[in-house]
Parts: sequence; C-alpha cells; structure tokens
Amino acid sequence: MIRIRRATSDDAATLTAIAHAAKRHWGYPEQWIESWSDQLTLSAAYLRKHEVHVSIVEGRPVGFYALEQSAGRTELGHLWVIPEMMGRGMGRRLFGHAVERATAAGVDAIEILSDPNAESFYEKMGARRVGRVDASVDDVVRYLPRMQIDLTGGR
Repeated sequence: MIRIRRATSDDAATLTAIAHAAKRHWGYPEQWIESWSDQLTLSAAYLRKHEVHVSIVEGRPVGFYALEQSAGRTELGHLWVIPEMMGRGMGRRLFGHAVERATAAGVDAIEILSDPNAESFYEKMGARRVGRVDASVDDVVRYLPRMQIDLTGGR
C-alpha cells in the first residue's frame, strides 16, 4: 500500500538522502553530486515554505515531490524516488498527485527544470520542452531541459 502525505520539517534529512541517492543512480561523478549538494538538500525551512509530499510504502519514505510558488509561477522543484522503487510507477504516482494538487489550487501550468535523464519521464507525463538552461559542470557542457505541463485542459 502506498500512502502520500504532506512532508514535515522532521522529514528533511530523509528526503535529502532520497534526492542524493536518486541523483547518484544516474552515474554522475561524485564531485558533481557534491557540487549539487545545496540543490539536493532539503532544509526544515524549505519544507515549511513549499508544498512537499512524501510517498510512504510499508512505513518507509520512498519518494517525494515539491511544488514551489514564486512570482505567479509554479515549479516542480523536486521529484525523486529511491532507486529500488524506480520503474514501479512511484514517480508517475507522485507526479499525478502534484498535478492534482496544483490543479485544485487553480494553477494553469507547472514548470519543470529537468535532469536530462528524466526528460523522457516528464514527456510521458504530458510535459513538453519549452527551452533549456546551461548547467555545465567541471568544463563539461550540459543543458537541463526546461519543461512545462499545461493544466488548463484547453480552457
């Protein structure tokens, strides 16, 4: 049984560990993971400020997402699943929950700054690429896809 609940400030360390484990799953060099540590770390203050939900399986957190509101925009700030739960529909379930929450709040679109390895997942979820952002690291040129999913349903 999967349960999705609102994260609390007590979840910060666990969610940070999930984000780091999921990012490592893609085989990035450890020095890159270290350089992204601030982006992958969730503080108690972050959890209080943003809408963050965590999925629980057998009493254990296995994934989470965060919706960030800023300047009239909504961004999927995080969506991470522990590696052993990847490919089992957990990401789909979390993303669907995020879309439901945003739609209920009257949000027209969710923006996503995707890891290149996750772009195809977001495309399957209905998002489309609307640009890219330079994310070069250690003199390696790389870009992050900027994506968006429309929640208006044509209204």
